[in-house]
Amino acid sequence: MALAAGQPVIVLKEGTSRTQGRIAQRNNIAAAKIIAEIVKTTLGPKGMDKLLVDNIGDVIVTNDGATILEKMDVEHPAAKMIIEVAKTQDHVVGDGTTSAVVIAGELLKKAEELIEQKIHASTIISGYKKAVDMSLEVLDKMSKKIDLKDRETLRKIVKTSLGSKSLGFALDHITDIAIDAVLNVVKEVNGQLKADKDDIQIVKKIGKSLLESELVKGVVVDKEVVHAAMPKRIENARIALVDAPFEIEKTEFSAEIRIRDPLKIKEFLDEETNILKGMVDRVKAAGANVVFCQKGIDDAAQFFLAKEGILAVRRVKKSDMEKLAKATGGRIVTNFEDLSPKDLGKAGLVEERKIGEDRMVFIEKCENPKSVAILIRAGLERQLDEAERAINDAIMNMIDIVDDPRYVTGGGAFESEASRYLRQNAGKLSGKEQMAFLAFADALEVIPRTLSENAGLEPVEVMAQLRHAHETGKSSYGVNIYGGGVADMLEHGVLEPAKVKAHAIKSAFEAASMILRIDDVVAASKKKEEKKPGEGETPEF
Repeated sequence: MALAAGQPVIVLKEGTSRTQGRIAQRNNIAAAKIIAEIVKTTLGPKGMDKLLVDNIGDVIVTNDGATILEKMDVEHPAAKMIIEVAKTQDHVVGDGTTSAVVIAGELLKKAEELIEQKIHASTIISGYKKAVDMSLEVLDKMSKKIDLKDRETLRKIVKTSLGSKSLGFALDHITDIAIDAVLNVVKEVNGQLKADKDDIQIVKKIGKSLLESELVKGVVVDKEVVHAAMPKRIENARIALVDAPFEIEKTEFSAEIRIRDPLKIKEFLDEETNILKGMVDRVKAAGANVVFCQKGIDDAAQFFLAKEGILAVRRVKKSDMEKLAKATGGRIVTNFEDLSPKDLGKAGLVEERKIGEDRMVFIEKCENPKSVAILIRAGLERQLDEAERAINDAIMNMIDIVDDPRYVTGGGAFESEASRYLRQNAGKLSGKEQMAFLAFADALEVIPRTLSENAGLEPVEVMAQLRHAHETGKSSYGVNIYGGGVADMLEHGVLEPAKVKAHAIKSAFEAASMILRIDDVVAASKKKEEKKPGEGETPEF
């Protein structure tokens, strides 16, 4: 509401709230800092877990930052913005979400101190931007190239990403599965190596232990063979992938057929059977001994397929059909007339197996599969879900390395080196920008400091040792969370993809600058649910 010539002018609807200037900034920063504080304790191998309970009582126990933020029902718009940045980090690089959120929270905390000193938000963002650019220069200098054939280094990178997961004795086993899965689906696109997560199928089944998890060089279809008389195991399989029904399709309009001769009734009924038999004959003529059908298979067609010794599976998901095509080299046909021997896929073995309480069809021993499957086993449902999240992180770390084959030392080593380098070069800037630049350098140290806090170490002492190590040229030194103090992360095998680090820094800066630019929050009033007639009224007797 405003006054014009003494008359009130109402601009906003009744019930709309508006927060302006310093109060709006303070509220937004506080909300973002709370989100950062929530996930802060999960950082690192000695981070704590969070127990999340949704509105229907389902429980999730995890220390995965992306999962925690995704499952939280957050109300404040600034907090939602931080969560969106974390989701983007998870979608693009698959890891480093907790780091991105924690750094963003620290950048906002430092920015708040600068705003109290009457430094404008635009000046702070400008200083932060220059610090980001210089931090990425440090990343380029620190990063080392990796060959995809260097399995030992790949294992160190994947084990670092899995360090905070509750995998226990199965850590090495899960690491090898993730590496092999990604290396199997690497392909060359325009002269560059690429790997697509969609080419890796993850199937979860409760029962047995994590050590029973396996990599299938092919596809696992969560369906069973359609007919009891069909073979359950076929070696040297020639696979037909059909996106057409093994059924007689009903007409769209109602029709009436008049038969005057009783003998014609049998002919009419036999014709349907002959059409189905014709479909099966075409599959047999193409040389297929396995059929995966995206649609239904009629009972009569099942009988004829079984009679010919063909293994058939119906109602296979479209995504599984696409994976089957990539794994076996087959082509999905939409018409039985089009099916020919060159459309068939090949696999060394197709077999139905009982996994837990369910029957599943395994297509494996494919010659050059461009799609693979990971079957995860675990004794508890919570452990199964956490193992899936761990494998997702491991796979994404491997995909990042395929996309950008460089790594840096972890354990807060990169952040400490970048912080040192920024302080050293702060003199190149003048005025208030320099203060924001130095604030960014301080904010980066939140990663090693949090790692030491979560490990139960003395953060002040550890940070002093770490600064001394980096000042004396030991750029690969980070927090030694198991032995205490600091140590060479290169020797300890704590390595992380350079792409994850770069994206975390950029995401944190973008989140912080987006929130700092807001100086006015206009919130509409919430709609009240209309009561139905008679609802809430006291009944009369």
